Amino acid sequence: MTSGVTYGFIGLGNMGGPMAANLAAHLAAVKGPAPVVFDAAGTAERAPEGAACAADTAAVARQADLVFLSLPDGAAVAAVAGDIARLPGRRAAALVDLSTVGIDAARDLDALLAGHGMAYADCPVSGGRIGAQNATISLMWAGPADLLEAHRPALASFAGNIFHVGDRPGQGQALKLLNNFLSATITAATAEALLFGLTQGLDLKTMLDAVNVSSGGSNASREKFVRRVLTGTFDSGFDTALMAKDMELFADSLRRAGSPEVFAAASEAVWRDFRDAMPASDHMEIYTYIRDRLPPAAAAEENGI
Repeated sequence: MTSGVTYGFIGLGNMGGPMAANLAAHLAAVKGPAPVVFDAAGTAERAPEGAACAADTAAVARQADLVFLSLPDGAAVAAVAGDIARLPGRRAAALVDLSTVGIDAARDLDALLAGHGMAYADCPVSGGRIGAQNATISLMWAGPADLLEAHRPALASFAGNIFHVGDRPGQGQALKLLNNFLSATITAATAEALLFGLTQGLDLKTMLDAVNVSSGGSNASREKFVRRVLTGTFDSGFDTALMAKDMELFADSLRRAGSPEVFAAASEAVWRDFRDAMPASDHMEIYTYIRDRLPPAAAAEENGI
């Protein structure tokens, strides 16, 4: 069904760049039209091999049948989507937003695009930059089932797990936000637990080895802490500011829904304070942020990690 379809891709950052690269490779393999890409931070420098560079978002909308967005927040998505929807002579008939923008923003986008005769899918992704590079990310599609099926081969080129989570815009955002709430809370709790172990003279690697085959193990301890903390690299590719934004969106959505709240406020506060203290950090530096709250004698036991 994607034969002959021209795809647009706007946003070539940590997640968008690898996704667009996998899409371009797929289209080249099936001899489909090259994707048309644009990034406000510099398209030529970020464009994947095999893609056609556009001068601006309007050029993408005039050449592509369906446009993917991978942008940092709701304001950026709303601005780009509005420009595309209102563009005279646009070719684009559908927009798939891969960003995390929040439930209300997704509903507003749907109303905006529907008012201009465009189809829309609320379709956030999860799995980090490595997952985007390896095409193993999860994709949470809330939108028309027929649109999903028509473009499934293109989606499968950059996502290993495709879930049709509902037909209503905002449902994809709800699932992404609750996923990130779990991820952020577990990551911070794992840092706190391991730092406690250090005060008792335990070795960081030994703790991770034991926890990861025991009931306290998680994706955070098995992947993030082994690859990003134990190595001292703290290079997950996901910014603290973005995690803090997602936590705020989750907490706000939870309260609006009247859903029970036990941990949301505390976890939101940790990530907000961390962002304010280290605004340009990778989110795995939550470990060093919490570590620096240790008494000096205990902190010294870490041997510089």
